[in-house]
Amino acid sequence: MVWRPPIAKAVQDAVAQGLTGYLPGGLVDAMGAACGDFLLARHGWDVPADWIRPASDVLAVLESTIKYFSAPGARIVVPTPAYMPFLKLPDSLGRQLVEVPLLRTESSWELDYAALDTALAGGGLLVLCNPHNPLGKVYSRDELLRISQIVAARGARVFSDEIHAPLVYDGGTHVPYASTGSAAAGHTVTGTSASKAWNLAGLKAAQMIFSNAADRGKWSEVGDFAEHGASTPGVVANIAAYRDGGPWLGDVLDYLDGNRQLLGELLGEHLPGAGWLRPAGTYLAFVDCSQLGIAGSPADFFREHAGVALVDGAECGGAGRGWVRLNFALPRPVLRRIVAQMGAALR
Repeated sequence: MVWRPPIAKAVQDAVAQGLTGYLPGGLVDAMGAACGDFLLARHGWDVPADWIRPASDVLAVLESTIKYFSAPGARIVVPTPAYMPFLKLPDSLGRQLVEVPLLRTESSWELDYAALDTALAGGGLLVLCNPHNPLGKVYSRDELLRISQIVAARGARVFSDEIHAPLVYDGGTHVPYASTGSAAAGHTVTGTSASKAWNLAGLKAAQMIFSNAADRGKWSEVGDFAEHGASTPGVVANIAAYRDGGPWLGDVLDYLDGNRQLLGELLGEHLPGAGWLRPAGTYLAFVDCSQLGIAGSPADFFREHAGVALVDGAECGGAGRGWVRLNFALPRPVLRRIVAQMGAALR
């Protein structure tokens, strides 16, 4: 995926003007306004611009949430399979990780609410990823409300990673978790960025979104150093994406949807023993290789024998063992080639 002219021009103009130093306050304000307008227009979530703060990336938002908005020593609860760094960061911060495996049905992945309730006994921080990386699951409002009831009853907190929110396909709707009611708003810190939808990750800018005055007030006391991690060109790019990136986003969603359909056909043709559930969001597919007769890691097998680099599902938690994560944000000839090579390796 490449930049559309509005984003490229904004970054080029910023560099030409010498905007390569520390992040100016005016750009912080502009980012909050642009992101807030985007959230309201696209998701119906009205957030004050000053409650949207800069960060280097969403993992930095999670780190700050653990440090400042969860109780010392509180467990970090992660539904799995999960984005790989979510399983590594808690230990690096001296926290205990608790995995809550999602339940696989014939048509979906479902959260184990009873296990979640048990995991949050005594409080803790739930890491919610919606749309879910690597599954592509988009949580419904009813699911989010049920989660918020459990969290509130346990006196816990939520970090909601919504970085893939713009990448939801027709028929699906992204509901910001903190927008579901006062309970969720009172216990949530949200992380997002234009980086996934507009391919800007290398420019290092994200948004830390507060949904209650108490959290915003605390951040004003402790957050100055963390906000320095956001790069000036990255914030410029995020502003341009939120303000002017709609047409490109529409085009890329159409292309990714075509890839999503094609991937199902290619798996059926070249890897008929593999299983998958078509993702409702993101550009990631989680593919079940447990019936393909591969001994050991399927990702290692396909890297060695097919020349295709995938994420091994075991890196996403115990629930992912035997699966692989495949990024289908690719030119279609490349997508055809990699699945064909995977099939040929098995034969």
